[in-house]
Amino acid sequence: MNNHQLVTELYERLSREGVEYCFASYVDVHGVAKAKCVPLSRLSHMAHGSELFTVGAMDGLGLVGPHKDECAAIPDLSTAIIFPWDKRYCWFASDLHYHGEPYKNCSRVILKQALARAAAKKLTFNLGVEPEFYVFRRTEKGYAPFQTEPFKGITPAYDLFQTSLAKPFLERLASCMDKLGWGLYSFDNEGGHGQFEIDFDYAEALKTADRLTFFRFMVKNIAHELGAVASFMPKPYSNDFRSGAHHNMSLTNTETQKNLFDIGSFPIGETARRHGLEATDAALHFIGGLLDHAEALCAVTCPTYNSYKGLLAQGDMPDTSWAPVLQAYGRNNRSAMLRLPMNRPCIENRTPDMSANFYLSAALSLHAGLDGLERQLDPGEPLNENLYLDTGLPPGKPRRRRLPRTLLQATDALDASSFARRMLGDEFVDIFVAQKMKEWDADFYAVTSDERDQHLVFV
Repeated sequence: MNNHQLVTELYERLSREGVEYCFASYVDVHGVAKAKCVPLSRLSHMAHGSELFTVGAMDGLGLVGPHKDECAAIPDLSTAIIFPWDKRYCWFASDLHYHGEPYKNCSRVILKQALARAAAKKLTFNLGVEPEFYVFRRTEKGYAPFQTEPFKGITPAYDLFQTSLAKPFLERLASCMDKLGWGLYSFDNEGGHGQFEIDFDYAEALKTADRLTFFRFMVKNIAHELGAVASFMPKPYSNDFRSGAHHNMSLTNTETQKNLFDIGSFPIGETARRHGLEATDAALHFIGGLLDHAEALCAVTCPTYNSYKGLLAQGDMPDTSWAPVLQAYGRNNRSAMLRLPMNRPCIENRTPDMSANFYLSAALSLHAGLDGLERQLDPGEPLNENLYLDTGLPPGKPRRRRLPRTLLQATDALDASSFARRMLGDEFVDIFVAQKMKEWDADFYAVTSDERDQHLVFV
């Protein structure tokens, strides 16, 4: 079927279903969705790139200056999503094009290039993400948890009553996800008061990144309908849980459709036997690549100043962080950066948070893992103890490397990574680093009222 026929059939279907307006949506360097609203009658024009964007002026995506030409957003017509809460609108994931070619600094284009690298090796990269986020009510005293009742104990995690109090929001969201056919299989109140986790089926990484982009938009809209505010800020409160977005990754052979990380399909390898693990060597080599590039990877999986307030062993609430702090892996260890879960054949990276641009986090994760496979990297011994209690190794042994403590440290690691520059392109890395350094400077050099109250008189 040619593109004209595809557009015609899509127009007829959307028209029958009552769609009136369309969005060809791309994301900026921060993963924020951008679009123009186009009447359905102009779908064919939009499909051919009629909507132009000055990405340098607005989004920090290069092409800076009024003399630069615009980028066109070309919708991927296969991604059409009719808003479940308002069927007058349809959303498309889009690639930016510049002078008729895919724009190299577009995050979605970057992920597609990474997937093409895997495809050349007859591999499909699958990704499942566990999104966590907070929903707040507005009160006269500021923002408060969506549920009005307090909870008993250290944390409201899995609290049945707290989950039931959030029915107006959770049932609405679950209904929308069922209509989308994403395979919703559970949701709950997470560790924070007013924090939720929504779990749904994994998919090929591009589809998952598209879904997560729309998911954030959908969650905000549903919360807004209820007079509430949904937040994907990684760490809203110093004494409450961060909002993670764990990446569950696997590789499938495109010819056999077998998961390279599944010991049911592939034998336990030499590297795995050496470390006493029930795992495939492919999984361990992939882990080796993720660990080898962990610091640079952290810049895109934890891309905000606030992200690093969540990467700590414990906050004011002892033993309740559940966030990784060391560049390490374990068999089923939730205190490590990476773990091999007992109930699914994948590698879970517990570092990413909900502020991530999921196209970028997926792309660099895949590149790092493929590098580990190509070089057959040995990730070393697994660490299966409680790493929150880690005090380093005995004298004479190398210390365990900590994940970056700040956005500055992670950004510097990305800037200095020749590997990331080869995979993502020098220009994109420079763009990303420049944006993150602006964020670092703005937040680090700001003097807050709390800081004045603490130090004004005593220093």
